[in-house]
Amino acid sequence: MRITRIETFLVPPRWLFVRVETDSGIVGWGEPVVEGRSETVRTAVEQLAELLIGTDPLRIEDHWQVMTKGSFYRGGPILASAVSGLDQALWDIAGKHLGVPVHQLLGGHVRDRIRMYGWVGGDEPGEIADSISAQLDVGLTAVKMNASGRMHPIGSVAEIDGVVERVAAAREVLGPNRDVAVDFHGRFTLANARRVAPLLEPLRPFFIEEPVVPENSHLIGQLTRSTSIPVATGERLYSRQEFLPVLQSGIAVAQPDLSHAGGITEVRKIASLAEIFDVQLAPHCPLGPLALAACLQVGFATPNFLIQEQSIGIHYNQGAEVLDYVLDKTPLKFVNGHIERLTGPGLGIEVDEQSVRSADKNGHAWRSPLWRHDDGSYAEW
Repeated sequence: MRITRIETFLVPPRWLFVRVETDSGIVGWGEPVVEGRSETVRTAVEQLAELLIGTDPLRIEDHWQVMTKGSFYRGGPILASAVSGLDQALWDIAGKHLGVPVHQLLGGHVRDRIRMYGWVGGDEPGEIADSISAQLDVGLTAVKMNASGRMHPIGSVAEIDGVVERVAAAREVLGPNRDVAVDFHGRFTLANARRVAPLLEPLRPFFIEEPVVPENSHLIGQLTRSTSIPVATGERLYSRQEFLPVLQSGIAVAQPDLSHAGGITEVRKIASLAEIFDVQLAPHCPLGPLALAACLQVGFATPNFLIQEQSIGIHYNQGAEVLDYVLDKTPLKFVNGHIERLTGPGLGIEVDEQSVRSADKNGHAWRSPLWRHDDGSYAEW
């Protein structure tokens, strides 16, 4: 079996899919994307395709090594994301070739279902209550919310109190038997994070996420040592080497993104590394169906897997929905707040290729928002 063609598809609302075709007729799909940089990643995929055309798709580890280490300049979100989607597609091919789901190739399943959480807003207490209620209505038992919008480097009393008020509103709706994670989204300085965390402790957040920007990961240990709340990070870290310092700093939850951190191959290794530090895996995934399916395949085979993020029905999916690009939506259906073990071959979902090709004709030009403070200075988002 040899790889004969590699195609990419720019599909709304902000995703990039890759299709890897073989001479046996088996096709694998993956999701290589950096939100806001899809066209750039598309070019990277096309360049990496030169290394794969004509080769055996089942040599997944060898391909991963060549794609990540085969040039003098390595790493970074663009290359890592391009590799991620191609890696997902190769695992999809391998599973389809052998007639088994990917988690079977990773050692078999260690659980029968995976707990899911959904994202809610976070701007106003009233909006939070309504958004959480909507997530509970579809059966979820956990949500994640933004801690804030724009934050000044040293937050005002109103800004700090606003964070606490919004999380308190979430806790009131959820009660003691459901969970709320609070995403700082890199919008906080270390000083702000250290002020807010003690105030949130009585509300028992599931975890607080990305309390500092990734380039300041060397500071995160100062927060983990000063709060009892589990600290999560990792959506903007792309390798085991980048995860090692934050694991050593005392985080409780590692959040690699299967479309950014080297795909199934690397995230599986990140999970094993995290296990050494008694850290749980909760992959970042506000993306499409292929990224979600890849996350689930890793989750079913990973002992230290905690919970899975997903963006089904999320408000910023404008123009298309996660399930619009799959033929059978049943495998990704919520059952009592979980997704049951995927049993189909490969990634376990069947792509609606006609829909994908049609969507690519118009594509998208999604870009990250640009925020500024009232004084005109740039604000982290």
